Amino acid sequence: MKSKLRVLVIDDSAVIRQLLTEILSSDPDIEVVGTAPDPYVAREKIKSLNPDVLTLDVEMPRMDGLVFLRNLMRLRPMPVVMCSSLTQKGADIALDALALGAVDFVAKPMIDVVHGIQEAAQEIIAKVKMAAHARVRPLLEVPVPSVEKRHDAGVVLPRRAAPTRFATTDQIIAIGASTGGTEAIREVLEGLPTDLPGIVIVQHIPKAFSGPFASRLNANSDLVVCEARDGQPILAGHVYIAPGDQHLLVERNGARYQCRLSDAELVNRHRPSVDVLFRSVAQSAGRNSVGVMLTGMGRDGAEGMKEMREAGASTIAQDENSSVVWGMPGVAWQIGAAQSLHALPQIAGRIVDLASEHATALHRHSQSR
Repeated sequence: MKSKLRVLVIDDSAVIRQLLTEILSSDPDIEVVGTAPDPYVAREKIKSLNPDVLTLDVEMPRMDGLVFLRNLMRLRPMPVVMCSSLTQKGADIALDALALGAVDFVAKPMIDVVHGIQEAAQEIIAKVKMAAHARVRPLLEVPVPSVEKRHDAGVVLPRRAAPTRFATTDQIIAIGASTGGTEAIREVLEGLPTDLPGIVIVQHIPKAFSGPFASRLNANSDLVVCEARDGQPILAGHVYIAPGDQHLLVERNGARYQCRLSDAELVNRHRPSVDVLFRSVAQSAGRNSVGVMLTGMGRDGAEGMKEMREAGASTIAQDENSSVVWGMPGVAWQIGAAQSLHALPQIAGRIVDLASEHATALHRHSQSR
């Protein structure tokens, strides 16, 4: 008989502890083995109950959730799903938690928290289940699916053949990620030089978090990183992060590229969707583009990356061993969308190589004419 997934709920609110217990226990594959009002009680219950996954509130008495998480990931690494408020402070804390090794987070609304969490019940269950299978690594002391209709990228951008000739030879680098992606994207961008083509990124993230995420990346990268705006020109050495509630598309405007934002339907239950971004890049840039798929749950982006490859783009994906969750990159590899797999520390270098190879090929072509 298959054993149930054992979960320990840690939250200073008795109401939230009870609510999360009821939500998680409603799934036949999950057993809430205990609850704790603060990290000190949680520490003892982890020892006695040996849970598979923790849900952890970030703001608690007696010990801050981040302090507890840091100690946990250093001494006894295990899957953790954080519960964070939808505020600027909540966004900063959630991003700090992901940097420390938390697998994912659930955003708690500021108003009517009980109703908001009930609305997100299936998301909470799915994230806890996914966390149980995530690759959790020790912190080194150095600096259930929704039943809603699943749309594909066609609701935002109809599929059409990519042109064989383009008005520009400028390149575009497109990156998609989900679970584990905030840290993966940070590592990739930190390894990139400033003389690269423009980079567009879709990371599955709430609206309140995408701005702080872009600001954090900008502070830790030599590249200029911002949250994308509608109609914004895409410049070399710049990175454009999709807002957390809008699709990001790349359009050609003469010989230049620009960002286009869309409020259209969710695609693969996401807005922004990686499939939408990749399809737009396939149609606007074709062979003058590089597609990169990083760690993430699900399959969003795989079909779009396949369209990029069919249009002549270079495509790569993160390998299984270095991914927190090998869902999106795994599907991209399985359907033939990704041409090669690479460990996370190698991806920045591979992007540089591909961009350089393209520039060299164009130079040779121009000389031969």
